[in-house]
Amino acid sequence: MKAVLLGTGSPAPSLTRQSSGYLVEVGADVLVLDHGPGAHQRLLESGRRSVDVTHAFFSHLHYDHCVDYPRLVLQRWDQGADRIPDLLVYGPPPIKRMTGQLFGADGVYGPDIRARQEHQSSIDVFTSRGGTPPRKRPEPVVREIRAGAVVVGRGWTLTAGYASHVQPFLECLAFRIDGPEASLCYSGDSGPTESLVELARGCDVLIHMNHYFSGREPSPAFRAACGNHRDNAALARRAGVKTLVLTHLTAEIDRPDTREEILREIREDYDGRVIWGEDLMEIPIGS
Repeated sequence: MKAVLLGTGSPAPSLTRQSSGYLVEVGADVLVLDHGPGAHQRLLESGRRSVDVTHAFFSHLHYDHCVDYPRLVLQRWDQGADRIPDLLVYGPPPIKRMTGQLFGADGVYGPDIRARQEHQSSIDVFTSRGGTPPRKRPEPVVREIRAGAVVVGRGWTLTAGYASHVQPFLECLAFRIDGPEASLCYSGDSGPTESLVELARGCDVLIHMNHYFSGREPSPAFRAACGNHRDNAALARRAGVKTLVLTHLTAEIDRPDTREEILREIREDYDGRVIWGEDLMEIPIGS
């Protein structure tokens, strides 16, 4: 198993950190976990292509976790030229309605898709890529999931868990992926919660948002929704994970002095490996 950090930033614009997105190569499949603004460009920079991706999982539907979903679907469809299966998509409601509103005949990209299906110039491009007319529409296979759902792939299993973030406005999930010799947990966006401790228990790697500096939260609600670095240390220790990867970083804490202080304080409570995530960082997992 291998994880690639495609986007380690927050919703705030940044020239160095794109928004949330992660790629996991496991078994015979390539998964993306969230696909926020800029994540698809990072996917290309990592040497992967849209047509390589087999599954997309969304932890929640904040825009910084899903803006590049249309790009993934459309470029995969366009470059795949009907020669690859439709993308398998999983996420909380209303991911199915969102997908229809994007790619349906009356959706946002409906006229674009029809032009690429019917105009001769587009048919020429389609056939040059190995397609045989008539061209099919992009039809991602969407399954809405909630905490407790299990998805089985080719050599891996994904379990969805509860994430404490912005309920009841958005349903929010965390994901655990288990392969034959490795395991990874991705918190999505979450504050401290017992369910995440249990989901991550014994994992090789926990990728967790580290959005704020402990003690500087503007409100208790903010801490419950986003946590802090001391919360992350306690969660990683209690879950017994081997490596904690910090991500969803803001410019406020992404400075050498603050970074070193955060890492030092985390290591006071957690004795595993700690990684300050960076875009395009590749993390081998397991043997």
